[in-house]
Amino acid sequence: MSLRLLLLLALCGAGVTVAARSLSLRGSWRIRSGNGSLELPGEVPGCVHSALFQRNLIQDPYYRFNDLNYRWISLDNWTYSKEFKFPFDISKWQKVNLIFEGVDTVAEVLLNNVSIGKTNNMFQRYSFDITGVVKAVNSIELRFQSPVLYAAQQSRAHTLYRVPPNCPPSVQKGECHVNFIRKEQCSFSWDWGPAFPTQGIWKDVRIEAYNICHLNYFTFSPMYDTYAQEWNLEIESSFDVVSSKPVSGQVIVEIPKLQTQQAYSIELQPGKRIVELLVKINKNITVETWWPHGHGNQTGYNMTILFKLDKDLKIKKSAKVYFRTVELIEEPIEGSPGLSFYFKINGFPIFLKGSNWIPADSFQDRVTSELLWLLLQSVVDANMNTLRVWGGGIYERDEFYELCDELGIMVWQDFMFACALYPTDPGFMDSVTAEVAYQVRRLKSHPSIITWSGNNENEAALMMNWYNIDFRHMGTYIKDYVELYVKNIREVILAEDKSRPFITSSPTNGAKSIAEGWLSANPYDTNFGDIHFYDYGSDCWDWNVFPKARFASEYGYQSWPSFSTLEKVSTKEDWFYKSRFSLHRQHHENGNNEMLLQAGLHFKLPQSTDPLRAFKDTIYLTQVMQAQCVKTETEFYRRSRSEIVNGKGHTMGALYWQLNDIWQAPSWASLEYGGKWKMLHYFARHFFAPLLPVGFENQSVFFIYGVSDLRSDCNVTLTVRVHMWSSLEPLCSRATKPFVMKAGEAVLLYKEPVPELLRRCGNCTRQSCVVSFYLSTDSKLLSSANYHFLSSLKEAVGLQKAHITATISQQEDTFVFDLETSAVAPFVWLDVGSIPGRFSDNGFLMTEKTRVILFYPWKPTSKSELEQSFRVTSLTDIY
Repeated sequence: MSLRLLLLLALCGAGVTVAARSLSLRGSWRIRSGNGSLELPGEVPGCVHSALFQRNLIQDPYYRFNDLNYRWISLDNWTYSKEFKFPFDISKWQKVNLIFEGVDTVAEVLLNNVSIGKTNNMFQRYSFDITGVVKAVNSIELRFQSPVLYAAQQSRAHTLYRVPPNCPPSVQKGECHVNFIRKEQCSFSWDWGPAFPTQGIWKDVRIEAYNICHLNYFTFSPMYDTYAQEWNLEIESSFDVVSSKPVSGQVIVEIPKLQTQQAYSIELQPGKRIVELLVKINKNITVETWWPHGHGNQTGYNMTILFKLDKDLKIKKSAKVYFRTVELIEEPIEGSPGLSFYFKINGFPIFLKGSNWIPADSFQDRVTSELLWLLLQSVVDANMNTLRVWGGGIYERDEFYELCDELGIMVWQDFMFACALYPTDPGFMDSVTAEVAYQVRRLKSHPSIITWSGNNENEAALMMNWYNIDFRHMGTYIKDYVELYVKNIREVILAEDKSRPFITSSPTNGAKSIAEGWLSANPYDTNFGDIHFYDYGSDCWDWNVFPKARFASEYGYQSWPSFSTLEKVSTKEDWFYKSRFSLHRQHHENGNNEMLLQAGLHFKLPQSTDPLRAFKDTIYLTQVMQAQCVKTETEFYRRSRSEIVNGKGHTMGALYWQLNDIWQAPSWASLEYGGKWKMLHYFARHFFAPLLPVGFENQSVFFIYGVSDLRSDCNVTLTVRVHMWSSLEPLCSRATKPFVMKAGEAVLLYKEPVPELLRRCGNCTRQSCVVSFYLSTDSKLLSSANYHFLSSLKEAVGLQKAHITATISQQEDTFVFDLETSAVAPFVWLDVGSIPGRFSDNGFLMTEKTRVILFYPWKPTSKSELEQSFRVTSLTDIY
């Protein structure tokens, strides 16, 4: 077990710099195709696809089959150009740099027709010295090379041995050799996303001119002195000293609310210089720690750092300071082989509950601040505390991590390597070294990031031999794996940030993988580390299917997004389940059939002769199936946190795949493209609740566990009710005596053989009845009602078609839906089409005649708009 104690600081912007000038090159550029036949204006930050769409030269790239129709854009070599002049006398500055925060991806940069450098890594920051080239009036060009052609070229040049996979599965309709380019891996396609290999200047670009010296970057490295029980803060600043003489001065660090102020004398020699400061936090002041959502506040402290240097040069920075500790605990467990795998925050064991984050769009310039907030607010609204930033996407923008800090969302941060082997030639490795160093310096100040992970599934890909490597050559690939993730990435992280745990892969066996030379013979061993688990053929209602692992960091089931989401990118001829469009949009092999087969195990499939009605019913049913499957699996993981059964258990994390969508298509997501909640996300709000009763059967015995993520014990009563499908009145009800629900535990609360339960309630069979249960105290509800089906719903007896009506009223910015039903209604789904917002609950089992549901609009809307768009569906509508 290793202890890593963190003080983390989130950077807050630039402050004031004297003796330096900056010129932004954001805004309008010219974009030209390879042969010059097409020229148009384009915005920076942005990409070629967006520029073409904004000028009405192409349709929405997501419309119908445009991911194929517009592949020519990715295969061309585009040029970005701009003319600019300085609003100040550039000759008065000793040093002038051209800074690119992000170039996508392979380009030659020319200033005034002089080549000043090249880029080949989307995830690096590039700085070019243009002092000898810049003029009062300038022209700049970026000559891009097609990422698809570049990747193929790099693959062909790697002649010693193949580096698989060459191409994605044909069902993904993607491009090949993405592992040979340091670019968003899913931009060449994935099993939930399209191939849009973009080109462009995707982040900020500017020119910086300065005299004497300039602050290149500013970052923090926290230390905790366990002996002295005090926080120390290492501040690292990188300067470019252009003065011919040393530059002296003073640094003043202030954290007012912690009554901390310290001053240091420094002397900077000419050239690139690093200044490291050690700040001791005042021990006499109580420091409030940062806590994940649901466990406490996200307290931060304002800090300023002022560099007062020779010749009245002043550089001021501000930051947000957060305090928290993180430990990854891998230690023996009594009664179980292997080791634990869980995280402690501030010394407190925390069950990580949440999902996996993918890029919110193929085109990052479409991702607005509003969308980021909406998606991340939806995370905490569903009682999640963790997101895994998946390794096939991008390192997210600063704003993403700042929001996670503020909302209390822990981040498991992958490095951007996924489902592939990678080359290890010197050029590639040098590029990765620069990428990792830059990203760690940029991100390590955020308290939300609790661990670094080297890659997604590459340990498993190699050791389970996904790519059919000849065993005689396996040693070469193992050596490459260790070179890339251990001797390169890990070494950079240890040099830059010793304050967080690092794991080489996900899934991994953690300490066991390390002991086996960084690659475990079976990376899916449930007694170690984390696991990814998918099984679409087995019955997802049977909890015995699921692995009783230490930590489940990926699992899930597909569903289709709502019709209102699909409608925007399709046409009438596409609106049936076996249409060309439906098949084209599905990038997971046999995915559409798998959804129907899983749904068919417990539900009657839609039988409408109206193709549109059947399509909408099928969409609805896939969402019911997905929600119920992920509910069953997640509840299994949550109730396994405190027990060891047959040597298995002590599960301390459940991150389902996946949170969000990159386009409008079937996927594992619980949030549709644009942020609309699927049924699964409403279910997540319940199955991730801090206090949860979980019901399940084992050998015809019905059990209810109580699961608590609370920080303190509470006195509760469990109430168990049985309803007949044919009646809105409960058939029988039983309440336990009050008992103490222990904090941070999952314990057995109730046990009764099902035949006994049915006899006790009288006139009840498995097919005619359903069980519901909830936790309360002094008649006050502490948990939402959960339920357990005693049979498949396609075998349910007594279900009648429910006629559900809604009366809508408005209370300030919230709308109230007063629902009334004529019969018990499973999986009641309220829909308001494309009106953005969410309900207080949805997809619920309605066993009472009336129910009040709230609607929270994300944008201004009216009661009449809601009434026109409102539709309600339940399972009885499709039977």
